Amino acid sequence: MKAKKKSVVDRIPNWAWLLISLAAALLVWTALSYGTKTGRSFCHPWEMPGIFMTVAVERGILLSDTAGSLLTVLAGYLIGFAISLPLAILMAWYRPVRYVVQPWIQFIRNIPPLAYVPLIVLMLGVGPQPQITVITIATVLIMSVTIYQGVVNIDETLIKAARVLGAKDKDVFIRVIAPASLPFILTAARLGASTALTTLIAAESVGSGLGLGMRIRAFNSNYEPYPMLLYIIVIGIIGLIIEKLIKFVERKLTGWQEKREI
Repeated sequence: MKAKKKSVVDRIPNWAWLLISLAAALLVWTALSYGTKTGRSFCHPWEMPGIFMTVAVERGILLSDTAGSLLTVLAGYLIGFAISLPLAILMAWYRPVRYVVQPWIQFIRNIPPLAYVPLIVLMLGVGPQPQITVITIATVLIMSVTIYQGVVNIDETLIKAARVLGAKDKDVFIRVIAPASLPFILTAARLGASTALTTLIAAESVGSGLGLGMRIRAFNSNYEPYPMLLYIIVIGIIGLIIEKLIKFVERKLTGWQEKREI
């Protein structure tokens, strides 16, 4: 039996697709830079290195802003994950916890973080605490729901079999629930990282003296669209790097899981 012949799309390596994607993005960017209205927000692509040097070297603000935002995002993200994991397991395992907590999670999820940032600033004052708190809330909402879905979807037969063999709650958690829900936990970690970055602008919009989100707001107030575009690109690059790192960990820990190739 003859092997199925590869299509033209299958013959193109991944690195070539990446170059094609970048070329397409640069073409769209160039077209926008020549537009009468869009040119106000999009500089020519070849002007971006000069803007980068101005912001990073002459002003010396890009590195400090990036470091400040990364520390804020990392702190809020780690606290959010530390809260989400036990909270999701408790909601899935104990119905009273689920009945009490889940309605509030669904309620707060529908509120944009920008709406409650001023209240948190009033409570915690100016500084990194309110920013970390906002990111923590946003990440808890998304990660707890994702992990919860993974735990409740575990095959009940596995849990009953462990019970028959004399496993206690601790053993069921460690030997059954943790391995079976690991793909969902890693997916939650990836979604939480993305949520932490997208919440960054809201978190740094009030009472922040340092950070990418604060600087974007300052550029907007001073009508500096091109440096603002640079900072937006930096946030996107940081998000891509974080996602690639989490996917790498996911491949190492869940290599046994079958995935459908599209």
